Amino acid sequence: MGGPAVKVAERHTAPPWQPDPGRLSPRVARLLWAAFVGITLAAVIALIPLPYAILRPGPATNTLGQVAGKPLVAIEGATTYPTEGALDFTTVSVVGGPGRRVNAWDLLGAAIDPSAEIFDEDQLFPKGATSEEVKEENALEMTTSQHEAAAVALRSLGKSVPNSYVVASVTKGSGADGVLLAGDVITGVDGEAVASMVDIQRLVRTHKAGEDVTVSVRRDGAAKDLIVRTTASGDTVVLGVRLRMDYDFPVAVTIDAGDVGGPSAGTMFALAVRDLLTPGAMTGGKKIAGTGTIDDAGTVGPIGGIRQKIVGAKEAGAGYFLAPAANCPELAGHVPDDITVVKIATFDEAVSAVDGIAAGKTGLPSCS
Repeated sequence: MGGPAVKVAERHTAPPWQPDPGRLSPRVARLLWAAFVGITLAAVIALIPLPYAILRPGPATNTLGQVAGKPLVAIEGATTYPTEGALDFTTVSVVGGPGRRVNAWDLLGAAIDPSAEIFDEDQLFPKGATSEEVKEENALEMTTSQHEAAAVALRSLGKSVPNSYVVASVTKGSGADGVLLAGDVITGVDGEAVASMVDIQRLVRTHKAGEDVTVSVRRDGAAKDLIVRTTASGDTVVLGVRLRMDYDFPVAVTIDAGDVGGPSAGTMFALAVRDLLTPGAMTGGKKIAGTGTIDDAGTVGPIGGIRQKIVGAKEAGAGYFLAPAANCPELAGHVPDDITVVKIATFDEAVSAVDGIAAGKTGLPSCS
């Protein structure tokens, strides 16, 4: 007798012309491997820091408004007047530089962004500077610009604002190191009284690097004559100190722009101080933006990132933009529609421009 019938499971083998569902085809495997390598390579490239910096439009802030619930410009000791409209200072957003290197993806994004510009890092930052040094420099420039803006505005209204030059910091290893101190007020060089930064530079540069110069200072209320050995900075002879301008203000002017640094808002700060100290609204209620450094003599100086700043002004709704005359060539072909650029070279010209805009005048000086 035969045993019970047993059914044997059959193994089905795929015909040679059909893929085995249990295995990847060589072509798919190659594609997956290529994708893996590509993703890994892209991740590695993204981690490689590159020596570039990217400028993009930053926010615009009304100098007649508030920051963190407080007036951006506050004045005590003088009558101030209500105003309206806006005098916006403009900014740029900077990606890159010491402590924050850009990568390939940053550069790719900037390359396809019409409002962004790519620069070599050394074009925007001092070579070898640390992020902390850059931050300190920007803070000092902002403070200096605020003081100069207040002085220029007050003088434009007939007020006396005496000034002095004070040692802000001393360069280590220079001839001034250990001789001049932060807080020293420089009153003369080689026996000649000084009334401006130009006077100090002119007298120091009559010497060769390594020669001694007599610097007269006021320290803690006492007058001193100190011997400082000059230092070379490139082709220039210097004392080896950083100076700041101090003023004896007849009224208290406080400007708080938050965490914004640099000197480029000086002109707009000065306009805001003048507006608050004069009856009526300088702007005529219009929204005006602008930029430009301001020095003690009331000269409006050029700034970086002018193309980004005018885009930021347009995005903030400004109809007019005050541009330093020296920056005009950079704006050729880069002025957005529906914003009028007015060229200024001095604070008096800036005041005239705002007055003209308020009055609806046409034919104001432009960059074109």
